[in-house]
Amino acid sequence: MKIMKAAISVRRFQVEAEHSLKLLPILIAAFPSSYTEMIRHLYKKIELSPDEELPGVSIIKPLTGVDPHLKSNLETFFKLNYPKYEILFSVQSEDDPAILVVKSLIESYPKVDAKLFIGIQIVGPNGKVNNMVKPYEAAKYDAILISDSGIKMGEGTLTEMVAELSPSTGMVLQMPFVCTRKGFASVYEQVYFGTMQARNCLSANAVGVNCSTGMSCLLRRDVLDKAGGLAEYGKYLAEDYFIADAIRKQGYKVGLCTTPAMQNCGQYSIGQFHDRLVRWAYLRMSMLPTLIILEPLSECMGGPLPFSKFEFLVAWLLRETLSPYVLFNCHKNQTVTWRSKKYRLKWGGLVDEPQVQPQKTVSVV
Repeated sequence: MKIMKAAISVRRFQVEAEHSLKLLPILIAAFPSSYTEMIRHLYKKIELSPDEELPGVSIIKPLTGVDPHLKSNLETFFKLNYPKYEILFSVQSEDDPAILVVKSLIESYPKVDAKLFIGIQIVGPNGKVNNMVKPYEAAKYDAILISDSGIKMGEGTLTEMVAELSPSTGMVLQMPFVCTRKGFASVYEQVYFGTMQARNCLSANAVGVNCSTGMSCLLRRDVLDKAGGLAEYGKYLAEDYFIADAIRKQGYKVGLCTTPAMQNCGQYSIGQFHDRLVRWAYLRMSMLPTLIILEPLSECMGGPLPFSKFEFLVAWLLRETLSPYVLFNCHKNQTVTWRSKKYRLKWGGLVDEPQVQPQKTVSVV
């Protein structure tokens, strides 16, 4: 049985790789004009009719632990310039220190519709999905924004995301970037997200290749429910990729917001960032050979540098020279560490169950 499953997994990878190679000439031919159009899209001005009624949005914020920036990051969601929304926080257990942070913010902003869910519903090995199932089921609006705990949100960003959610669009993503913070590790992250990650995201979306990142994404719940609902994707580690894929298969587009997702984690270092890069590389190897082929095609970093040209040069050289190190570590281990848990990743994105203790109690505050 194990040999048969392994053979099926290998065959899936072979089919995906063959499909990628067949698409390569088309993607290269379409790349220049599509990429230019995508750059223009990011700089376009969002205009909404003053009489246009905006839909309500349910914001799901899965939390695990705290860091020095958690409270200030979460507080930005209480200050959104948007007429109708709710914030649904969720933590895995009653001893999570994030509970105190959330409760203090709810008390400070009584006019904001916010709730806290304590406890998880296990639907698969993906801890983030397990943490989001209850608030997803309790959400009262059809538009769902899934937002990671480290995201710092601008007052008008939700309006911009909703403006991109046209009738033909099933999901709107924010391209990842990072806030300016102290230290060279912050510069290193900005150079990565402003060059390598940006070119991957822009070029893939420009030619219709799935390159979704779930740290901040707005989606239609009715569309996701037709594809099995959120719980269906607890069996994958990269649930964001497979959710976007399911939305695309229903004929909907996946759009990009003009404002990037500003990551603002209070705990960061070059070593921690390399661990993230290794995990992402492993995921790409198992799911998306297309992007591995397309990655060398372009290089960009839009807008003025938030640091010196010398710092940019050093960070860029460091990123380029350490790419083989990242790939080596990606192949060295068969497990992925995420949120203090280890997962064994299979071809096609499926993961083996981590060792967790079931938690059945769920309460709402």
